[in-house]
Amino acid sequence: MTKISVKNLKGEAVKDITLDSKIWDIEVNADALKKMLRLQMDAVRQGTRKTKSRSEVSGGGRKPWKQKGTGRARQGSIRATQWRGGGIPMGVDNRDYSFKINRKERVLALKSALSDKAKEKKIYVVDKLDLKTLKTKEVTNILETLKLEGKVLFITSDENENLYMASRNLGNVLVLMVDEINCFDLVNASVVVFDEKAINMLEEGLK
Repeated sequence: MTKISVKNLKGEAVKDITLDSKIWDIEVNADALKKMLRLQMDAVRQGTRKTKSRSEVSGGGRKPWKQKGTGRARQGSIRATQWRGGGIPMGVDNRDYSFKINRKERVLALKSALSDKAKEKKIYVVDKLDLKTLKTKEVTNILETLKLEGKVLFITSDENENLYMASRNLGNVLVLMVDEINCFDLVNASVVVFDEKAINMLEEGLK
């Protein structure tokens, strides 16, 4: 079992909670985590590339000249690959880079990412992430009070509009709901800040 302190937004320790060791203290499965990261990155690749084959270029409805008697090489169509403007042989086409992995691997990868952050002591828990206004200054004050540096990922239990609106101008801060948590954003973050309810919801969902 892993214990962690729950703080308020003033940086004061409120209480301690015990994290589920089956989620936060497992051996990191590098293969599953790498596969999940590749899945996420490949899924956003556009793969938009295209060359026209012989059947797709325009023109070439008849022979450019008769078969015999001209002294030139016989030709069947100006769409042939040797003609300028003709089709491209074995050219590239649109490609979908996405692939699928099963649910067990997804869960294992997510647990591995969480465990890795926990072992590095980059997980923080606050009792609530309630902001009174939409001002960015409120978020910067939280970062300074809790001494959060680098890329900060906030995980909330609900649609925390004030936090989202107040942090969207900060390039180093990302806000996600607990059901949006993913391996890429976890690995990319320097520190991860949960509200207490989000921790409970996450553990319940990963059981």
